Amino acid sequence: MNILVLNCGSSSLKYQVIEICSEKILAKGICDRINLGDSFFIQKTFDNREIKKELKIKNHEQAIDLIIKYLLDKDYGVLNKIEEINAIGHRVLHGGSYFDKPVLIDDRVKIVIKDCFVLGPLHNPNNLAGIEACEKLFSSNIKQVAVFDTAFHQTMQRKVFSYALPYELCKKKSIRRYGFHGTSHEYIANRTCKILNNNNLKIISCHLGNGSSICAIEKLKCIDTTMGMTPIEGLPMGTRCGDIDPGILFFLAKKENMNLDEIDNILNKSSGMLGISGISSDFRDLENEAKKNNKRAKLALEIFCYRTAKYIGAYTVCLGGIDVIVFTAGVGENSTTTRKKICEYLDFAGVKINQEKNNLRGKEVMFSTDESTVKLLVIPTNEELMIARKTKMIINNLRK
Repeated sequence: MNILVLNCGSSSLKYQVIEICSEKILAKGICDRINLGDSFFIQKTFDNREIKKELKIKNHEQAIDLIIKYLLDKDYGVLNKIEEINAIGHRVLHGGSYFDKPVLIDDRVKIVIKDCFVLGPLHNPNNLAGIEACEKLFSSNIKQVAVFDTAFHQTMQRKVFSYALPYELCKKKSIRRYGFHGTSHEYIANRTCKILNNNNLKIISCHLGNGSSICAIEKLKCIDTTMGMTPIEGLPMGTRCGDIDPGILFFLAKKENMNLDEIDNILNKSSGMLGISGISSDFRDLENEAKKNNKRAKLALEIFCYRTAKYIGAYTVCLGGIDVIVFTAGVGENSTTTRKKICEYLDFAGVKINQEKNNLRGKEVMFSTDESTVKLLVIPTNEELMIARKTKMIINNLRK
């Protein structure tokens, strides 16, 4: 069974074609900078063929049409006909409190995705655009499945997901903590338990990148996570502020005469690592500047590592102990200095790193010492494979 996995962002579309029985990636690629004038397309295949093109891509429908074209291309493709795609799995950011598992997409599901635009304004509209584009470009026989970032976190208890706001207001407007990166955290939890041959582990999963979140997991279920009703809450990120005093918003409105759109832009696009450093939202740029003794770059990295370690400490309380800390995503998988600094904060708890193993980048590795009270792992995340597995499950259930 060949499954096309689509991840539609605001100006990008990442994709993979996975032969799910063997879990072999046949092709993967990206259409980037959609509708920004200088778009580009990249596709790589399992046998190391690669194509790169610079061209104008106006919308997600045109991007998917381009993907189909090159999946079928006689020189760069991996399929002989479009019917070799058996199902399509979509990453959807926000499913509200409606969905705690993947679902077959129908008109009702599309309405819910649209209802959640207000909760995921940067992602849900584009997720729906990808779904509707596939409805136009593929046969109606091709089933589509929605896999929600928020679904894995639906096991959080009410005391965890509730905000201390007027109860009736929260109930009426669905104001609560939802959490994100759920597909990544779920993959990490499953992979960790497989590596250690134990499904009863207390795991803290650190998805650290331009968007960052931490998840406390026990027996493969989410107990708590850092992101909230929106992806702003929690850790400081590339351009998002993370946890702040809400009173700051009123201060900006009153003292700086800022309107809601201006404040929203600051919280989402001008804060985090970019806002602190004044240089970049990219951790690689900050690490390079920190080596040159740039004080603001160093401060940004110090704040990020401190806040991450603080949340790990808090989640140790939530779990009543900890067996494993796992680092994943762009920064978690590749920044050896960030991992080292975070773990140094946890030295008092018996966390010890093997520096030689920690120096590995982008590879699955256990980098704790034998004396460490907590196992430390790096596991590259694979959200696309998780989406494909869930899509297969839904399709197989239909056939029963």
